[in-house]
Amino acid sequence: MDADEARTFIRENGRAVLATFRRDGGVQMSPVDAVIDAEGHAVVSSRATAMKTQNLRRDPRATLCLFTERFYGPWVTVEGRAAIVALPEAMEGLVDYYRRAAGEHPDWDDYRAAMVRDRRVLLRIAIERAGPTVSG
Repeated sequence: MDADEARTFIRENGRAVLATFRRDGGVQMSPVDAVIDAEGHAVVSSRATAMKTQNLRRDPRATLCLFTERFYGPWVTVEGRAAIVALPEAMEGLVDYYRRAAGEHPDWDDYRAAMVRDRRVLLRIAIERAGPTVSG
């Protein structure tokens, strides 16, 4: 599987587990929703204070394992380096993230206020590797 095939899968199946690295080298995993942005990055919304965000500040390596609603079925992994985009720069990206994940919000002013209150950030993962490349 190549990066473009992985992007297609992610556009249709955003349920994922994000793996980052703890300070001691262990793996920390979080359930997330992922989308593909206009530049082809896998994007996740998080809080500035979340462990996944703190881990990525120290070590930008990230892996997403994405799957369908059935869980047992097709799946994809993507790996790459994550960039953290904080507010206020992240606001329009957070709006774009919501639209890609869920459609239109009933009250964009309320959404924007919630993003500030929750100290949301965007985790933008450059897709450097995608798989699986073999089966069996």
